[in-house]
Amino acid sequence: MMLTLGEQMARVGRHYGRRTAVVSSQGNVDWSDFSSRVSVAAGVLHGLGLTPGARIAIYSRNSERFDELKWGAFHAGVVAVPINWRLAPPEIAHILQDSNCETIFVENDFIEVFDNDDLKPWRDKLVSLTASPDNNLDSYDQLFDRAGDTDVATVLPDDDALILYTGGTTGRSKGVRLSHANIISCASAFTLATRGQPDDTYLHLAPMFHSADLLGTGWVLMGAAHAYLPQFSPASFLDAINENQVTMTVAVPTMLMMTLTDPAIDTADTRSLRMMGFGASPMDPAWIRRTAEGFPHTQLFNCYGLTETSPDLTVFDPAEFQRAIEEDSPLLASVGKPNCLVDLKVVNPQGDALPSGETGVLLARGPNITKGYLNLPEQTAEALQDGWLRTGDIARIDEDGYVYLVDREKDLIITGGENVYSSEVETALYQHPDIHECAVIGTHDDQLGQLVTAVIIVKPEKTLVAEAIIEHCRELIGGYKVPRRVEFVDEMPKNELGKILKNRLRETYAS
Repeated sequence: MMLTLGEQMARVGRHYGRRTAVVSSQGNVDWSDFSSRVSVAAGVLHGLGLTPGARIAIYSRNSERFDELKWGAFHAGVVAVPINWRLAPPEIAHILQDSNCETIFVENDFIEVFDNDDLKPWRDKLVSLTASPDNNLDSYDQLFDRAGDTDVATVLPDDDALILYTGGTTGRSKGVRLSHANIISCASAFTLATRGQPDDTYLHLAPMFHSADLLGTGWVLMGAAHAYLPQFSPASFLDAINENQVTMTVAVPTMLMMTLTDPAIDTADTRSLRMMGFGASPMDPAWIRRTAEGFPHTQLFNCYGLTETSPDLTVFDPAEFQRAIEEDSPLLASVGKPNCLVDLKVVNPQGDALPSGETGVLLARGPNITKGYLNLPEQTAEALQDGWLRTGDIARIDEDGYVYLVDREKDLIITGGENVYSSEVETALYQHPDIHECAVIGTHDDQLGQLVTAVIIVKPEKTLVAEAIIEHCRELIGGYKVPRRVEFVDEMPKNELGKILKNRLRETYAS
Protein backbone atom coordinates (compact mmCIF):
# COMPACT_ATOMS: atom_id res chain seq x y z
CA MET A 1 0.00 0.00 0.00
CA MET A 2 1.26 3.49 -0.82
CA LEU A 3 2.35 5.66 2.10
CA THR A 4 1.18 9.18 2.87
CA LEU A 5 3.54 12.14 2.58
CA GLY A 6 3.74 12.34 6.38
CA GLU A 7 4.80 8.70 6.58
CA GLN A 8 7.30 9.26 3.79
CA MET A 9 8.94 12.17 5.63
CA ALA A 10 9.28 10.11 8.82
CA ARG A 11 11.15 7.49 6.80
CA VAL A 12 13.33 10.10 5.11
CA GLY A 13 14.37 11.34 8.54
CA ARG A 14 15.28 7.83 9.67
CA HIS A 15 16.93 6.62 6.46
CA TYR A 16 18.94 9.72 5.54
CA GLY A 17 19.42 11.27 9.00
CA ARG A 18 22.84 12.91 8.64
CA ARG A 19 22.57 13.77 4.97
CA THR A 20 22.05 17.47 4.26
CA ALA A 21 18.41 18.43 3.83
CA VAL A 22 18.64 22.24 3.56
CA VAL A 23 21.51 24.36 2.25
CA SER A 24 21.37 27.88 3.65
CA SER A 25 23.59 30.84 4.45
CA GLN A 26 22.28 30.53 8.03
CA GLY A 27 23.68 27.00 8.25
CA ASN A 28 22.82 23.62 6.80
CA VAL A 29 20.16 21.34 8.31
CA ASP A 30 20.26 17.55 8.07
CA TRP A 31 17.29 15.26 7.41
CA SER A 32 17.09 14.02 10.98
CA ASP A 33 16.67 17.57 12.27
CA PHE A 34 14.35 18.64 9.44
CA SER A 35 12.11 15.60 9.95
CA SER A 36 12.02 16.32 13.70
CA ARG A 37 11.05 19.94 13.05
CA VAL A 38 8.29 18.73 10.71
CA SER A 39 6.91 16.61 13.55
CA VAL A 40 6.91 19.63 15.88
CA ALA A 41 5.29 21.77 13.15
CA ALA A 42 2.50 19.20 13.15
CA GLY A 43 2.33 19.72 16.90
CA VAL A 44 1.87 23.45 16.29
CA LEU A 45 -1.17 22.68 14.14
CA HIS A 46 -2.60 20.30 16.74
CA GLY A 47 -2.08 22.98 19.40
CA LEU A 48 -4.22 25.34 17.33
CA GLY A 49 -7.03 22.78 17.44
CA LEU A 50 -6.60 21.64 13.85
CA THR A 51 -7.59 18.04 13.14
CA PRO A 52 -7.03 15.85 10.07
CA GLY A 53 -8.90 17.25 7.08
CA ALA A 54 -8.81 20.85 8.35
CA ARG A 55 -7.26 23.44 6.02
CA ILE A 56 -4.59 26.06 6.55
CA ALA A 57 -3.36 28.78 4.20
CA ILE A 58 0.33 29.54 3.69
CA TYR A 59 0.96 33.04 2.36
CA SER A 60 4.71 33.34 1.94
CA ARG A 61 7.59 33.49 -0.48
CA ASN A 62 9.81 30.43 -0.98
CA SER A 63 11.67 29.42 2.16
CA GLU A 64 12.78 26.55 4.33
CA ARG A 65 10.06 27.61 6.80
CA PHE A 66 7.37 27.32 4.10
CA ASP A 67 8.49 23.74 3.36
CA GLU A 68 8.70 22.82 7.04
CA LEU A 69 5.13 23.97 7.64
CA LYS A 70 3.82 22.31 4.48
CA TRP A 71 5.36 18.97 5.47
CA GLY A 72 4.10 19.54 9.01
CA ALA A 73 0.61 19.76 7.57
CA PHE A 74 1.16 16.49 5.69
CA HIS A 75 2.35 14.92 8.99
CA ALA A 76 -0.75 16.19 10.83
CA GLY A 77 -3.18 15.18 8.09
CA VAL A 78 -4.03 18.87 7.64
CA VAL A 79 -4.58 20.18 4.10
CA ALA A 80 -2.31 23.07 3.08
CA VAL A 81 -3.60 25.80 0.75
CA PRO A 82 -0.64 27.86 -0.56
CA ILE A 83 -1.66 31.37 -1.60
CA ASN A 84 -0.33 33.21 -4.63
CA TRP A 85 0.99 36.40 -3.04
CA ARG A 86 0.63 38.28 -6.34
CA LEU A 87 -3.16 38.10 -6.22
CA ALA A 88 -5.41 41.04 -5.39
CA PRO A 89 -7.29 41.04 -2.03
CA PRO A 90 -10.68 40.03 -3.57
CA GLU A 91 -8.98 37.03 -5.24
CA ILE A 92 -7.32 36.00 -1.98
CA ALA A 93 -10.62 36.38 -0.15
CA HIS A 94 -12.28 34.06 -2.67
CA ILE A 95 -9.64 31.36 -2.02
CA LEU A 96 -9.89 31.65 1.77
CA GLN A 97 -13.66 31.49 1.70
CA ASP A 98 -13.87 28.70 -0.87
CA SER A 99 -11.34 26.52 0.98
CA ASN A 100 -12.63 27.42 4.47
CA CYS A 101 -9.12 27.86 5.87
CA GLU A 102 -9.09 27.87 9.68
CA THR A 103 -5.63 29.45 10.12
CA ILE A 104 -3.48 31.61 7.84
CA PHE A 105 0.30 31.51 8.23
CA VAL A 106 1.59 34.74 6.71
CA GLU A 107 5.05 36.12 6.06
CA ASN A 108 5.50 39.43 7.86
CA ASP A 109 5.94 41.44 4.68
CA PHE A 110 2.39 40.50 3.66
CA ILE A 111 0.54 41.10 6.93
CA GLU A 112 -0.61 44.59 5.91
CA VAL A 113 -2.49 43.05 2.96
CA PHE A 114 -5.06 41.92 5.52
CA ASP A 115 -5.88 45.53 6.36
CA ASN A 116 -7.84 45.56 3.11
CA ASP A 117 -11.60 45.49 3.62
CA ASP A 118 -11.97 42.27 1.64
CA LEU A 119 -9.54 40.47 3.97
CA LYS A 120 -10.34 41.99 7.37
CA PRO A 121 -12.70 39.08 8.26
CA TRP A 122 -9.67 36.77 8.25
CA ARG A 123 -7.29 38.96 10.25
CA ASP A 124 -8.02 37.18 13.54
CA LYS A 125 -6.93 33.90 11.93
CA LEU A 126 -3.40 35.10 11.13
CA VAL A 127 -0.22 33.57 12.52
CA SER A 128 3.05 35.36 11.80
CA LEU A 129 5.30 32.91 9.96
CA THR A 130 8.40 35.09 10.29
CA ALA A 131 8.65 36.47 13.80
CA SER A 132 8.75 40.23 14.32
CA PRO A 133 8.22 42.45 17.37
CA ASP A 134 6.27 44.90 15.22
CA ASN A 135 2.95 43.04 15.31
CA ASN A 136 0.78 41.52 18.01
CA LEU A 137 -0.05 38.32 16.13
CA ASP A 138 0.66 34.82 17.33
CA SER A 139 4.15 33.84 16.19
CA TYR A 140 4.97 30.52 14.55
CA ASP A 141 8.30 30.49 16.44
CA GLN A 142 6.59 30.96 19.80
CA LEU A 143 4.02 28.27 19.02
CA PHE A 144 6.84 26.00 17.83
CA ASP A 145 8.77 26.45 21.08
CA ARG A 146 5.70 25.35 23.07
CA ALA A 147 4.81 22.40 20.83
CA GLY A 148 6.11 18.83 20.98
CA ASP A 149 6.65 15.89 18.66
CA THR A 150 3.52 14.22 17.35
CA ASP A 151 2.76 10.91 15.70
CA VAL A 152 1.99 10.85 12.00
CA ALA A 153 -1.76 11.28 11.52
CA THR A 154 -3.81 8.34 10.37
CA VAL A 155 -5.02 9.47 6.97
CA LEU A 156 -5.32 7.62 3.67
CA PRO A 157 -3.10 8.05 0.60
CA ASP A 158 -6.18 9.15 -1.36
CA ASP A 159 -7.05 11.88 1.13
CA ASP A 160 -6.40 15.51 0.17
CA ALA A 161 -2.87 16.74 0.90
CA LEU A 162 -2.86 20.08 -0.94
CA ILE A 163 -5.38 22.35 -2.57
CA LEU A 164 -3.76 24.48 -5.26
CA TYR A 165 -5.78 27.23 -6.90
CA THR A 166 -5.44 27.68 -10.62
CA GLY A 167 -4.54 31.12 -11.92
CA GLY A 168 -8.09 32.06 -12.71
CA THR A 169 -7.25 32.94 -16.33
CA THR A 170 -10.74 31.91 -17.42
CA GLY A 171 -12.72 33.30 -14.48
CA ARG A 172 -12.72 32.61 -10.75
CA SER A 173 -9.82 30.36 -9.75
CA LYS A 174 -10.61 26.72 -9.01
CA GLY A 175 -9.22 24.71 -6.09
CA VAL A 176 -7.47 21.62 -7.44
CA ARG A 177 -7.51 18.78 -4.91
CA LEU A 178 -4.26 16.82 -4.88
CA SER A 179 -3.95 13.72 -2.72
CA HIS A 180 -0.91 12.19 -1.04
CA ALA A 181 -0.97 9.43 -3.68
CA ASN A 182 -1.21 11.97 -6.53
CA ILE A 183 1.90 13.85 -5.37
CA ILE A 184 4.00 10.77 -4.54
CA SER A 185 3.13 9.08 -7.84
CA CYS A 186 4.12 12.10 -9.90
CA ALA A 187 7.30 12.67 -7.87
CA SER A 188 8.41 9.08 -8.37
CA ALA A 189 7.82 9.11 -12.13
CA PHE A 190 9.38 12.54 -12.68
CA THR A 191 12.52 11.85 -10.66
CA LEU A 192 13.03 8.54 -12.46
CA ALA A 193 12.57 10.16 -15.88
CA THR A 194 15.04 12.94 -15.12
CA ARG A 195 17.65 10.72 -13.46
CA GLY A 196 17.50 12.44 -10.09
CA GLN A 197 20.44 11.74 -7.80
CA PRO A 198 20.66 11.61 -3.98
CA ASP A 199 23.76 13.83 -4.14
CA ASP A 200 21.85 16.61 -5.92
CA THR A 201 21.11 20.01 -4.45
CA TYR A 202 17.66 20.98 -5.74
CA LEU A 203 16.84 24.69 -6.04
CA HIS A 204 13.20 25.63 -5.40
CA LEU A 205 13.06 28.29 -8.10
CA ALA A 206 9.37 28.28 -9.09
CA PRO A 207 6.99 29.87 -6.56
CA MET A 208 6.05 27.34 -3.89
CA PHE A 209 2.38 28.29 -4.23
CA HIS A 210 2.52 26.82 -7.74
CA SER A 211 2.29 23.16 -8.71
CA ALA A 212 5.69 23.38 -10.45
CA ASP A 213 7.32 23.34 -7.00
CA LEU A 214 6.00 19.80 -6.47
CA LEU A 215 8.51 18.59 -9.06
CA GLY A 216 11.12 18.78 -6.29
CA THR A 217 9.28 16.23 -4.12
CA GLY A 218 11.24 13.28 -5.50
CA TRP A 219 14.45 14.90 -4.29
CA VAL A 220 12.95 14.91 -0.78
CA LEU A 221 12.05 11.22 -1.01
CA MET A 222 15.62 10.26 -1.97
CA GLY A 223 17.24 12.43 0.71
CA ALA A 224 18.83 15.04 -1.56
CA ALA A 225 19.61 18.59 -0.41
CA HIS A 226 17.37 21.60 -1.04
CA ALA A 227 17.92 25.33 -1.44
CA TYR A 228 15.28 28.05 -1.69
CA LEU A 229 15.09 31.24 -3.75
CA PRO A 230 12.57 33.60 -2.09
CA GLN A 231 11.80 35.54 -5.26
CA PHE A 232 13.15 35.23 -8.78
CA SER A 233 15.41 37.72 -10.48
CA PRO A 234 18.17 36.84 -12.95
CA ALA A 235 20.94 37.94 -10.60
CA SER A 236 19.51 36.17 -7.52
CA PHE A 237 18.93 32.98 -9.54
CA LEU A 238 22.52 32.92 -10.80
CA ASP A 239 23.90 33.79 -7.36
CA ALA A 240 21.86 30.99 -5.77
CA ILE A 241 23.33 28.43 -8.17
CA ASN A 242 26.89 29.40 -7.28
CA GLU A 243 26.47 30.04 -3.56
CA ASN A 244 24.56 26.80 -2.91
CA GLN A 245 26.32 24.71 -5.57
CA VAL A 246 22.93 23.85 -7.03
CA THR A 247 22.92 20.81 -9.32
CA MET A 248 19.25 20.58 -10.33
CA THR A 249 16.30 22.92 -10.82
CA VAL A 250 13.19 23.49 -12.93
CA ALA A 251 12.58 26.89 -14.56
CA VAL A 252 10.03 28.37 -16.93
CA PRO A 253 10.84 29.89 -20.32
CA THR A 254 10.28 33.48 -19.21
CA MET A 255 12.76 33.07 -16.35
CA LEU A 256 15.37 31.72 -18.75
CA MET A 257 14.74 34.44 -21.33
CA MET A 258 15.13 37.12 -18.66
CA THR A 259 18.32 35.50 -17.36
CA LEU A 260 19.90 35.08 -20.79
CA THR A 261 19.35 38.77 -21.62
CA ASP A 262 20.67 40.01 -18.26
CA PRO A 263 24.31 41.18 -18.03
CA ALA A 264 24.78 38.98 -14.95
CA ILE A 265 24.92 35.88 -17.16
CA ASP A 266 28.25 37.02 -18.63
CA THR A 267 30.14 36.56 -15.37
CA ALA A 268 27.98 33.91 -13.64
CA ASP A 269 29.51 30.64 -12.49
CA THR A 270 26.93 27.91 -13.22
CA ARG A 271 29.32 24.96 -13.47
CA SER A 272 27.63 23.11 -10.59
CA LEU A 273 24.26 23.00 -12.39
CA ARG A 274 24.32 19.54 -13.99
CA MET A 275 20.65 19.51 -15.06
CA MET A 276 17.78 21.97 -15.59
CA GLY A 277 14.27 21.36 -16.80
CA PHE A 278 11.78 23.86 -18.11
CA GLY A 279 8.06 23.80 -18.76
CA ALA A 280 4.77 25.66 -18.14
CA SER A 281 4.72 27.02 -21.70
CA PRO A 282 6.35 26.14 -25.03
CA MET A 283 9.81 27.54 -25.74
CA ASP A 284 10.91 28.51 -29.21
CA PRO A 285 13.81 26.34 -30.50
CA ALA A 286 15.96 29.43 -30.97
CA TRP A 287 15.66 30.18 -27.26
CA ILE A 288 16.38 26.53 -26.42
CA ARG A 289 19.64 26.75 -28.34
CA ARG A 290 20.45 30.05 -26.66
CA THR A 291 19.79 28.48 -23.24
CA ALA A 292 22.19 25.66 -24.07
CA GLU A 293 24.85 28.24 -24.96
CA GLY A 294 24.20 30.28 -21.80
CA PHE A 295 24.41 27.20 -19.54
CA PRO A 296 27.14 25.21 -21.30
CA HIS A 297 27.74 22.81 -18.37
CA THR A 298 24.06 21.95 -17.93
CA GLN A 299 21.99 19.16 -19.43
CA LEU A 300 18.55 20.52 -20.37
CA PHE A 301 15.19 18.84 -20.74
CA ASN A 302 11.63 19.86 -21.49
CA CYS A 303 8.51 18.75 -19.62
CA TYR A 304 4.76 19.39 -19.64
CA GLY A 305 1.91 19.08 -17.21
CA LEU A 306 -0.95 20.75 -15.36
CA THR A 307 -1.85 21.59 -11.79
CA GLU A 308 -4.46 18.85 -12.15
CA THR A 309 -1.71 16.27 -12.83
CA SER A 310 0.47 17.01 -9.77
CA PRO A 311 1.86 18.43 -12.16
CA ASP A 312 3.85 16.34 -14.69
CA LEU A 313 2.61 14.38 -17.72
CA THR A 314 5.60 14.25 -20.07
CA VAL A 315 9.38 14.46 -19.91
CA PHE A 316 11.81 14.81 -22.81
CA ASP A 317 14.64 12.43 -21.89
CA PRO A 318 17.64 14.67 -21.06
CA ALA A 319 20.15 12.73 -23.18
CA GLU A 320 17.78 12.66 -26.17
CA PHE A 321 17.03 16.36 -25.68
CA GLN A 322 20.75 17.13 -25.77
CA ARG A 323 21.10 15.25 -29.07
CA ALA A 324 18.10 17.12 -30.48
CA ILE A 325 19.80 20.43 -29.63
CA GLU A 326 23.10 19.35 -31.19
CA GLU A 327 21.35 18.15 -34.35
CA ASP A 328 18.91 21.08 -34.47
CA SER A 329 16.20 18.44 -34.71
CA PRO A 330 12.50 19.14 -35.30
CA LEU A 331 11.97 17.16 -32.10
CA LEU A 332 12.81 20.35 -30.19
CA ALA A 333 9.18 21.34 -30.80
CA SER A 334 8.08 18.35 -28.70
CA VAL A 335 7.51 18.20 -24.93
CA GLY A 336 8.80 14.63 -24.82
CA LYS A 337 7.01 11.38 -24.03
CA PRO A 338 4.53 10.43 -21.29
CA ASN A 339 6.18 9.58 -17.98
CA CYS A 340 6.10 5.94 -16.96
CA LEU A 341 2.83 6.13 -14.97
CA VAL A 342 0.77 8.14 -17.48
CA ASP A 343 -1.41 7.26 -20.45
CA LEU A 344 -2.16 9.93 -23.08
CA LYS A 345 -4.45 9.93 -26.08
CA VAL A 346 -5.70 12.41 -28.64
CA VAL A 347 -9.42 12.45 -29.45
CA ASN A 348 -11.72 14.16 -31.94
CA PRO A 349 -14.74 16.30 -30.90
CA GLN A 350 -16.84 13.12 -30.63
CA GLY A 351 -14.36 11.58 -28.17
CA ASP A 352 -12.97 8.99 -30.58
CA ALA A 353 -9.24 8.21 -30.29
CA LEU A 354 -7.22 9.51 -33.23
CA PRO A 355 -4.27 7.72 -34.88
CA SER A 356 -0.65 8.86 -34.54
CA GLY A 357 0.10 12.21 -36.09
CA GLU A 358 -3.46 13.55 -36.08
CA THR A 359 -4.40 16.64 -34.09
CA GLY A 360 -7.09 16.70 -31.44
CA VAL A 361 -7.81 17.24 -27.74
CA LEU A 362 -5.31 15.63 -25.34
CA LEU A 363 -6.65 13.35 -22.60
CA ALA A 364 -4.62 11.90 -19.72
CA ARG A 365 -5.02 9.26 -17.04
CA GLY A 366 -2.79 7.99 -14.27
CA PRO A 367 -2.35 7.90 -10.49
CA ASN A 368 -1.26 11.56 -10.45
CA ILE A 369 -4.59 12.90 -11.74
CA THR A 370 -6.61 15.10 -9.37
CA LYS A 371 -9.81 13.89 -7.75
CA GLY A 372 -11.44 17.09 -8.94
CA TYR A 373 -12.14 20.71 -8.07
CA LEU A 374 -13.16 21.79 -4.60
CA ASN A 375 -16.89 22.61 -4.32
CA LEU A 376 -17.35 22.36 -8.12
CA PRO A 377 -19.00 19.02 -8.94
CA GLU A 378 -20.21 20.06 -12.40
CA GLN A 379 -16.78 21.29 -13.53
CA THR A 380 -15.19 18.18 -12.05
CA ALA A 381 -17.58 15.97 -14.03
CA GLU A 382 -16.82 17.94 -17.18
CA ALA A 383 -13.05 17.60 -16.76
CA LEU A 384 -12.95 13.96 -15.58
CA GLN A 385 -14.80 11.39 -17.65
CA ASP A 386 -14.35 7.60 -17.56
CA GLY A 387 -11.05 7.97 -15.75
CA TRP A 388 -9.58 10.43 -18.27
CA LEU A 389 -8.76 14.09 -17.67
CA ARG A 390 -9.50 16.53 -20.46
CA THR A 391 -6.36 18.66 -20.41
CA GLY A 392 -7.73 21.55 -22.49
CA ASP A 393 -4.72 21.27 -24.82
CA ILE A 394 -4.80 20.52 -28.52
CA ALA A 395 -1.96 18.16 -29.39
CA ARG A 396 -0.66 15.39 -31.60
CA ILE A 397 1.40 12.33 -30.74
CA ASP A 398 3.78 10.96 -33.38
CA GLU A 399 4.40 7.29 -34.07
CA ASP A 400 7.39 7.29 -31.70
CA GLY A 401 5.30 8.63 -28.81
CA TYR A 402 6.57 12.22 -28.81
CA VAL A 403 3.91 14.72 -27.78
CA TYR A 404 3.54 18.06 -29.59
CA LEU A 405 1.37 20.78 -28.07
CA VAL A 406 -0.44 22.64 -30.80
CA ASP A 407 -2.60 25.08 -28.83
CA ARG A 408 -4.97 25.51 -25.93
CA GLU A 409 -8.56 24.71 -26.87
CA LYS A 410 -9.61 28.20 -25.84
CA ASP A 411 -6.84 29.77 -27.96
CA LEU A 412 -7.92 28.16 -31.23
CA ILE A 413 -8.71 30.86 -33.80
CA ILE A 414 -11.45 30.25 -36.39
CA THR A 415 -11.17 32.76 -39.22
CA GLY A 416 -13.22 32.51 -42.38
CA GLY A 417 -14.12 28.93 -41.42
CA GLU A 418 -10.46 27.87 -41.16
CA ASN A 419 -8.80 26.68 -37.94
CA VAL A 420 -5.61 28.55 -37.03
CA TYR A 421 -3.39 27.38 -34.19
CA SER A 422 -1.81 30.37 -32.48
CA SER A 423 1.39 28.45 -31.68
CA GLU A 424 2.05 27.84 -35.38
CA VAL A 425 1.82 31.57 -36.13
CA GLU A 426 3.99 32.38 -33.10
CA THR A 427 6.66 29.99 -34.35
CA ALA A 428 6.76 31.88 -37.63
CA LEU A 429 6.90 35.24 -35.85
CA TYR A 430 9.81 34.17 -33.64
CA GLN A 431 11.88 33.55 -36.74
CA HIS A 432 11.99 37.30 -37.30
CA PRO A 433 15.29 38.53 -35.82
CA ASP A 434 13.82 41.72 -34.34
CA ILE A 435 10.97 40.14 -32.35
CA HIS A 436 11.66 39.68 -28.65
CA GLU A 437 8.30 38.24 -27.58
CA CYS A 438 4.93 37.65 -29.21
CA ALA A 439 1.45 36.24 -28.67
CA VAL A 440 -1.22 35.46 -31.23
CA ILE A 441 -4.93 35.72 -30.41
CA GLY A 442 -8.24 35.89 -32.22
CA THR A 443 -10.18 39.15 -32.15
CA HIS A 444 -13.75 39.69 -33.32
CA ASP A 445 -14.47 40.48 -36.97
CA ASP A 446 -17.96 40.78 -38.45
CA GLN A 447 -16.96 39.23 -41.78
CA LEU A 448 -14.39 36.56 -40.87
CA GLY A 449 -15.60 35.75 -37.37
CA GLN A 450 -12.11 36.28 -35.94
CA LEU A 451 -9.00 38.08 -37.07
CA VAL A 452 -5.57 36.56 -36.53
CA THR A 453 -4.00 39.22 -34.31
CA ALA A 454 -0.31 39.39 -33.36
CA VAL A 455 0.79 41.21 -30.21
CA ILE A 456 4.52 41.90 -30.36
CA ILE A 457 7.37 43.19 -28.23
CA VAL A 458 10.24 44.41 -30.40
CA LYS A 459 13.85 43.86 -29.33
CA PRO A 460 15.55 46.89 -27.74
CA GLU A 461 16.89 49.44 -30.21
CA LYS A 462 14.98 47.79 -33.08
CA THR A 463 11.96 49.11 -34.96
CA LEU A 464 9.27 47.22 -36.81
CA VAL A 465 6.09 48.05 -38.67
CA ALA A 466 3.05 45.87 -39.22
CA GLU A 467 3.67 45.55 -42.97
CA ALA A 468 7.10 44.02 -42.36
CA ILE A 469 5.62 41.47 -39.94
CA ILE A 470 2.92 40.47 -42.41
CA GLU A 471 5.39 40.05 -45.28
CA HIS A 472 7.68 37.98 -43.05
CA CYS A 473 4.81 35.62 -42.20
CA ARG A 474 3.64 35.25 -45.81
CA GLU A 475 6.90 33.49 -46.62
CA LEU A 476 6.46 30.92 -43.83
CA ILE A 477 2.76 30.07 -43.36
CA GLY A 478 -0.46 29.90 -45.38
CA GLY A 479 -2.22 33.15 -46.23
CA TYR A 480 -5.23 32.55 -43.96
CA LYS A 481 -2.84 32.14 -40.98
CA VAL A 482 -0.99 35.41 -41.57
CA PRO A 483 -1.86 38.10 -38.97
CA ARG A 484 -4.39 40.62 -40.26
CA ARG A 485 -3.85 42.85 -37.25
CA VAL A 486 -0.56 43.68 -35.50
CA GLU A 487 -0.24 45.43 -32.14
CA PHE A 488 3.07 46.56 -30.62
CA VAL A 489 3.40 46.65 -26.81
CA ASP A 490 6.11 47.22 -24.22
CA GLU A 491 5.09 44.33 -21.97
CA MET A 492 2.76 41.35 -21.83
CA PRO A 493 0.28 40.44 -19.08
CA LYS A 494 1.64 37.31 -17.40
CA ASN A 495 0.87 34.94 -14.56
CA GLU A 496 3.18 34.05 -11.68
CA LEU A 497 5.24 31.69 -13.84
CA GLY A 498 5.62 34.12 -16.71
CA LYS A 499 3.02 32.55 -18.98
CA ILE A 500 1.35 35.14 -21.22
CA LEU A 501 -2.32 35.63 -20.29
CA LYS A 502 -4.01 35.55 -23.65
CA ASN A 503 -7.44 36.09 -22.12
CA ARG A 504 -6.22 39.49 -20.91
CA LEU A 505 -4.97 40.30 -24.40
CA ARG A 506 -8.32 39.28 -25.87
CA GLU A 507 -10.07 41.60 -23.41
CA THR A 508 -7.70 44.46 -24.28
CA TYR A 509 -8.17 44.13 -28.03
CA ALA A 510 -11.79 43.02 -28.04
CA SER A 511 -12.88 46.19 -29.82
